[in-house]
Amino acid sequence: MSKIALIYMGGTFGCVGTPLSPMPESQFLPQLKNVLPTYYQNKTDCFAAPDIIDSSACTAQEWLKTIQLIQELQIDYSKFIIVHGTDTLSYASAVFSYFLAQSSCTVLTGSQYPLLTVEGKQVREETDAFDNLIFALEQVERYDRGVYLAFHHHLYHGHTTIKHHTTALHAFEGIPAHEEIITPQQQYVVTNKDITRATTLNLINWMMQPVSTEFLVKNLSLIANEPPHFLILQGFGTGNITVNDQIIKILQKLRESGCLPILTTQVTFGEIDQRYAVSRWVSDAQILTANTLGHAHIYAKILYLYLKHITVEQCALHWSNEQ
Repeated sequence: MSKIALIYMGGTFGCVGTPLSPMPESQFLPQLKNVLPTYYQNKTDCFAAPDIIDSSACTAQEWLKTIQLIQELQIDYSKFIIVHGTDTLSYASAVFSYFLAQSSCTVLTGSQYPLLTVEGKQVREETDAFDNLIFALEQVERYDRGVYLAFHHHLYHGHTTIKHHTTALHAFEGIPAHEEIITPQQQYVVTNKDITRATTLNLINWMMQPVSTEFLVKNLSLIANEPPHFLILQGFGTGNITVNDQIIKILQKLRESGCLPILTTQVTFGEIDQRYAVSRWVSDAQILTANTLGHAHIYAKILYLYLKHITVEQCALHWSNEQ
């Protein structure tokens, strides 16, 4: 019998009281275990994540610590459920996909409503938390390997998801788990050094707006004065951005200063297209183009490359080689 490790990271799922606030994990974990059907109680062990915080405050550091915990637990477990807040659940799923890859089966889930009543004594009558948890447990037994996100009776490849609705029960979309796609294959064993280095990663995600080229030049110049490691440019449609010689020169300057500009699209699904004039200026500006499946995916890929390679130029060399 394959044992399941159920790891609690926080979020609305574990909140109680009025107004809602997180129940301490020492109290919540026994309650979580008790609400499971007998079949799952006998094969599921509950664990607290190293950091239990609101998911909107989660960064790579918190996710890598939990991945490190999973990699330690893989000696005794091959199946994992992660309970996580919904605000950054898609980002967590993408990061877990890159670093755990096919080393085990991991399913992330969360909820729009708390699992327990205000008093924290029993399951609420109106909640999606219990259904999401049971669905996740069913799916983690169905699959042997990979990372997935389970929500409202849908299972998606973990690195392809996005939260597309703030309050609806059907809050996430992505590529369904039954569809065959390219997924990360090689597990990355997280070290304490990686967790420390992750705190230094700086990136800016800039969603283009319909403003004049003059203001684009000014705003881009401000970024160039104190550049991050990575600058993600979310263009229109298939990745189109209005450019001129000044903008191209600034992008070249960013690259020379150790910042990698990456062109992607602000459209939720689909890939950027190089059939149009965009391809010429992208080459001249020496920026990278995204070959990812969503906004969270590009973040996870950047983090993976940043930890794996010393310089951003090395990241650029390996950009097209990674999933």
